[in-house]
Amino acid sequence: MAGRRRTSRAGFSLVLLFAVLVGCGGGQGSDSVSADVRRVLDRRALAVLDRDEPAFRATGQQGAGVEEFGNLDRVPLAAWSYRLTGVHRSGDRATADTELRYRIDGYDHAPVTAARTLTLTRHDGGWYVVSDEPAKKTGEQLWDQGDVLVARGKHSLVLGVGQSQEALRGYADLADHAVPAVSDAWGTDWARRDVVLVPDSLDDMAGLLGASASGYRGIAAVTTGEAGGSAKAPADRIIVNPDAYGVLGDFGRQVVLTHETTHVATRARTTAATPLWLSEGYADWVGYRGSGRTAAQAAPELQRAVLDGQVPAGLPDDAAFGFSGSATELAKAYEGGWMACRLIADHWGEVRLNDFYRAVGSHRKRPGAVEDALRDVLGTTPEKFTARWRDYLRAQLG
Repeated sequence: MAGRRRTSRAGFSLVLLFAVLVGCGGGQGSDSVSADVRRVLDRRALAVLDRDEPAFRATGQQGAGVEEFGNLDRVPLAAWSYRLTGVHRSGDRATADTELRYRIDGYDHAPVTAARTLTLTRHDGGWYVVSDEPAKKTGEQLWDQGDVLVARGKHSLVLGVGQSQEALRGYADLADHAVPAVSDAWGTDWARRDVVLVPDSLDDMAGLLGASASGYRGIAAVTTGEAGGSAKAPADRIIVNPDAYGVLGDFGRQVVLTHETTHVATRARTTAATPLWLSEGYADWVGYRGSGRTAAQAAPELQRAVLDGQVPAGLPDDAAFGFSGSATELAKAYEGGWMACRLIADHWGEVRLNDFYRAVGSHRKRPGAVEDALRDVLGTTPEKFTARWRDYLRAQLG
């Protein structure tokens, strides 16, 4: 035991000595380094907002980040800042852990945040940025991928890389149709505008999400945002997979944009209590609403199962919506959720469907949420609702 204590003291002394040496490297304490780095980042952020390239260049080493600075030129920024969360110095080099905060003018009520890692070097008594990259296990920003083009719609802002201006205009037109369609179904208690990101490829879409491309190969678009967010939350982002989206016809593209816009509209009412069959099913219900598509046309995989005598025993659980599983099973999960929402709208009415969605989300936690909403809003039980849903599948798809 005595030996261990002596070893511990010796180790502590060496660690302390090392910390002192590193902290005082070059005659500059760690507090001073942090203050200097923070000033550099403040100047860099101001240069981005002012579109001042000479001032931006003055904060970097050998033109670091100038290409990304140019890529941002058309993006309408209302705010841009870095919050320094940590500095790690080794001699004349330092790594800064930061939180980038930015707002798109007219669309973000609060800053969007992104973890970034900046490398700096000390030269002639000052610190200069060498690189600015996404932190580990986080997604890229669109301007990391190339020059950002912009298309503005009446209710939408579309940002794209590797896309033509005409193509982006097409996305804006679809989004402009989706926003009023969603408001007509859900109501107007949301921002009523979309921010759509269109990267160059599936791989670039995955880069924005900080995920593997394989999990999104057949997914046309996803929506990112803060579930259960307040009215002060930043705008959601609809991120398109141009590979999958590109093979859809005009109707399919509109359904996808309306589906994703529904997620934007319902985000504040979608919480940990909301099962995916409801959130995804409702988004599909709005997407198909008023289209005249029959159940058989919109739910072909589920119809095959019903015709084969394989009526699902219950509503799809959250695991059934995983992107890494069978495409057929994923389609059946979405179709099952859509049919459940369609049933509620057909039997209880659209107002009750909206009330049910809001009631489930108001619980904040999953246990009891659906059960209470079924009882209080629809006057039924989980067992009776499931039985009615299965009968509805047979009647509509059999």
